[in-house]
Amino acid sequence: MMFRTLVTDLLKHGHVRTTAAKARSIRPMAEKMVTLGKSGTLHSRRQAAAFITEDAVVRTVFDDLAERYRDRPGGYTRITKLGPRKGDASEMAVLELV
Repeated sequence: MMFRTLVTDLLKHGHVRTTAAKARSIRPMAEKMVTLGKSGTLHSRRQAAAFITEDAVVRTVFDDLAERYRDRPGGYTRITKLGPRKGDASEMAVLELV
């Protein structure tokens, strides 16, 4: 559920600040959601709706992001390392849509 929420927030806001390990884990999931949006079929919309936790974000993926990445064959996200977190020295990163 945590990964689903992170992917939803990434697609909703365009970027998310999290640990580097979580960013590497959710990257393929986010890219798959954009790929489903590009296909645009009813089946892919239902698959995306089963994973993404907000209906408005599903509409955004299929309407806005699919159009924005129509000609791009892949690589919709970027991970930028930020350095260690103060509290526990965990490596932080920003995962953002390109």
